[in-house]
Amino acid sequence: MLSIIVLTVACKNETKEQNSKTSMAVDYSETKKVDTVDTYFGTKVKDPYRWLEDDRSEETGKWVAAQNKTTFGYLENIPFREDLKKRLSDLWNYEKVGSPFKEGDYTYFYKNNGLQNQFVIYRFKNEGDEPEVFLDPNTFSKDGTTSLAGASFSKNGKLLAYSISEGGSDWRKVIIKNVETNEIVEDTIIDVKFSGMSWKGNEGFYYSSYDKPKGSELSAKTDQHKLYYHKLGTPQKEDQLIFGGTPEEKHRYVGGSVTEDDRFLIISGSVSTSGNKLFIKDLTKPNSSLITILNEPNSDSYIIENVGSKLYIVTNLNAPNQKIVTVDAANPTPENWKDFIPETENVLSPNTGGGYFFAEYMVDAVSKVLQYDYDGKLIREIELPGVGSANGFGSKKEEKELYYSFTNYKTPGTIYKYDIEKGDSKIYYKPKIDFNPDNYESKQVFYTSKDGTKVPMIITHKKGIELNGKNPTILYGYGGFNISLTPSFSIANAVWMEQGGIYAVPNLRGGGEYGKKWHNAGTKMQKQNVFDDFIAAAEFLIAKKYTSSDYLAIRGGSNGGLLVGATMTQRPDLMKVALPAVGVLDMLRYHTFTAGAGWAYDYGTAEDNKEMFDYLKGYSPVHNVKEGVQYPATLVTTGDHDDRVVPAHSFKFAAELQAKQTGDNPTLIRIETNAGHGSGNVTKTMDLYVDIFSFTLHNMGYEVLPEKVNNKVKG
Repeated sequence: MLSIIVLTVACKNETKEQNSKTSMAVDYSETKKVDTVDTYFGTKVKDPYRWLEDDRSEETGKWVAAQNKTTFGYLENIPFREDLKKRLSDLWNYEKVGSPFKEGDYTYFYKNNGLQNQFVIYRFKNEGDEPEVFLDPNTFSKDGTTSLAGASFSKNGKLLAYSISEGGSDWRKVIIKNVETNEIVEDTIIDVKFSGMSWKGNEGFYYSSYDKPKGSELSAKTDQHKLYYHKLGTPQKEDQLIFGGTPEEKHRYVGGSVTEDDRFLIISGSVSTSGNKLFIKDLTKPNSSLITILNEPNSDSYIIENVGSKLYIVTNLNAPNQKIVTVDAANPTPENWKDFIPETENVLSPNTGGGYFFAEYMVDAVSKVLQYDYDGKLIREIELPGVGSANGFGSKKEEKELYYSFTNYKTPGTIYKYDIEKGDSKIYYKPKIDFNPDNYESKQVFYTSKDGTKVPMIITHKKGIELNGKNPTILYGYGGFNISLTPSFSIANAVWMEQGGIYAVPNLRGGGEYGKKWHNAGTKMQKQNVFDDFIAAAEFLIAKKYTSSDYLAIRGGSNGGLLVGATMTQRPDLMKVALPAVGVLDMLRYHTFTAGAGWAYDYGTAEDNKEMFDYLKGYSPVHNVKEGVQYPATLVTTGDHDDRVVPAHSFKFAAELQAKQTGDNPTLIRIETNAGHGSGNVTKTMDLYVDIFSFTLHNMGYEVLPEKVNNKVKG
């Protein structure tokens, strides 16, 4: 009866009273304060929890253990937690298969039987053959925390270089394997970070890394990325430095790739996450020099294809929504570029396969795909299965078929086989999952932000829900780094929606949904636009009675964790629950850790000038937690091996909240061990979602899962 009362109370005061009945007392261990003070442009800023930045100290370790004891003690007492865990496990337990791809004599594909911690690589030689296990990452470690982070085959397909991540760290090891004998062929390459592996023929491959930092490898600054060439049969210490490493010119992100015909090495060098320099080297000519295509990082540009010396370059230089240009490798600078696929009003994300270009466009964050030949002639628009996200459309030039996936917020990812010449699509693999998309609806709305900007949002939920302001709702956002949130299916979100929950995703400024202008509108001194867009999304959902402040949770990770932290400190009245994950939360010091300085294009730094410092301090979540304010129930989540956004951000934010929170709303931090910026481990991922959803529903007043009380009561 208790949960029925929660759902049927008719007014806000009764709801608040009910929520107070279900709250559990939390005994926080007091976090020590120190007298660290920094001075920025004459302004003194206290940093009382600076000591928590030392991830190697015994004292920090004890703090982590104490916080986890408190957090899990709370979570384990939520009465429906086990019911939620069982449902999530049951739904997650279905076979998942990736698109097949050919390398040498074999066709490979990834598969997970259901609840395996890691996807397994299978292979077969001929159609109809029984696939065999080729590489099983579940055997890499007993607890499943060592994952496969990347794989690259030599040109003839006889060798595989694959990278592994231990405990979720971005630092990788690279192992080389003979695909016929399954034997490891030489010593492991170590200390690789933010890198792919690109083969030059069958002789060796290019990879990128930083020098090992002094101090903690999980938090010390790394800002000099370098490209190396590893020749098979030689020790790593003899690997050739190809690009980077000069003190007068720092590149925080460097990448190298070889064209499919083995003719060119393409090198990209960046000082931040936006913009890059571009170079090529002719590998057919011994000792050829590096040729500069772009020597200024004022665009995002890369070579997607070549036919002999003719280069096809994807660029947003003077084209915010991206276009493809052609140029000869002998004179490749921008004044010689010719439009191949011109810029349109929609953002372009192209791929190649089977001798064609596939131009995927985002139309209000939804996919549209056009097929062009190498002369730039439009062949056809590809008929997609519905409104959502199509991904793939890539293969080697000689292939006659390729594979793409299609998904949206209510449709599990389905793989289609596409006949490149005929343009026909057929279902190749459709998952068998205990979830019926026909019972759900997903629609796009447009709402108005604070400054009048129209922002799209997709809202997904069970059909037939009542708009009575009492639907538990998760508002999820990101809004940064030119990243686009396009519709995709999530098992965890399916479980949330089964409970009568609403899942809403706005496409905030700072993202890439409408090109570079949309991205720039949410950077540096315009970052507040992102928070305003998110706040306006919440207000829209409340005004339209999808939910109310008593039933709204906001969620986001990484830059999205910053979004949640800034929103909850600016408008603590707006939501009942806040869920900042692996967040960038100390905006005055983010650039002093690992590769954080590379994020300055989006954020600026506190050292730039007084105006930028004041702006950052004005929204930095760690610096805007105030005494005497009732903040929403908050579950901060992070990983102890996160070396991208170091956990000190989350530690300091949680400590500030616990010290200053007014009222009974809990402020907890959940610190996953042997996990990084995002766990690739299925068991850990499921446990995380169980805790997030349990915490959220419990703090909205539920004592049993919402679906058990039908969620169709009238207020």
